[in-house]
Amino acid sequence: MSWFESFILGLVQGLTEFLPISSSAHLRLTAAFADWQDPGPAFTAITQIGTETAVLIYFRKDIVRIISAWFRSLTDRRMRGDQDARMGWLVIVGSIPIGVLGIVLKDQIDTTFRDLRVIATTLVVMGVVLGIADRRAARDEAGGRHRAAKQRKSLQDLSVKDGLVYGMCQAMALIPGVSRSGATISGGLLMGYTRESAARYSFLLAIPAVLASGVFELKDAGGEGQAPMAETLFATVIAFGVGYVVIAWFMKFISSKSFMPFVIYRILLGVVLFALVGADVLSPHAGEVSGG
Repeated sequence: MSWFESFILGLVQGLTEFLPISSSAHLRLTAAFADWQDPGPAFTAITQIGTETAVLIYFRKDIVRIISAWFRSLTDRRMRGDQDARMGWLVIVGSIPIGVLGIVLKDQIDTTFRDLRVIATTLVVMGVVLGIADRRAARDEAGGRHRAAKQRKSLQDLSVKDGLVYGMCQAMALIPGVSRSGATISGGLLMGYTRESAARYSFLLAIPAVLASGVFELKDAGGEGQAPMAETLFATVIAFGVGYVVIAWFMKFISSKSFMPFVIYRILLGVVLFALVGADVLSPHAGEVSGG
């Protein structure tokens, strides 16, 4: 991997991590379209540490408050009903599915799931799911001629059951093309949460999973068949800077805008990818072996 490739891939990671279009798919597709070697899951996981660091800084006040309340709830029973303490427990509960499935499906994540036909399928299918979830939220918010606007749930209403559902949605993002934010936000909207609440919990829920995955993959970074460590760290820094700008914009965007532009983009990209692979313009295993 050259420094130029590292810069471009770090830029792609930062631009796509928080948008519901799948950063792992875009890293894979960028390499395939540019005829570069697939940077691999270790590169993806480590560069995500950069974007999650952006989340830590952007939500720093919330995170400090949640961690503080959670630790106090361990010894003070009165704190166990506190919303921030509950959020700490709900983030832990929601992280269980991806932790278990990430270990169980590691071999598939590194190989089978990176097939471009799989990515094309998940881009289209999850695009349709996001579109349905977005339309339902818009209908509730706007009401209609014969129905009043429906009050949607906030994070105050988050339960253990809903936290686990969010967690299962997040675990689906182990397959490139699904999108961590797209899956969890879709799940939240379908469960009746507001756009902002769904996105906020989605980003908080991602922190332990992404940081743990990145640290776990550090042992493989720079090894045989993996992107060099120096270039990977450079891409991580780029991803952090770009990611911070994107998350600030996205949180403002979702407060009043529809997800339909992302839905259309996902479906079109998936269809184009199917066409290119079907016409043998692009191999489903293009650049399959990651390299230095």
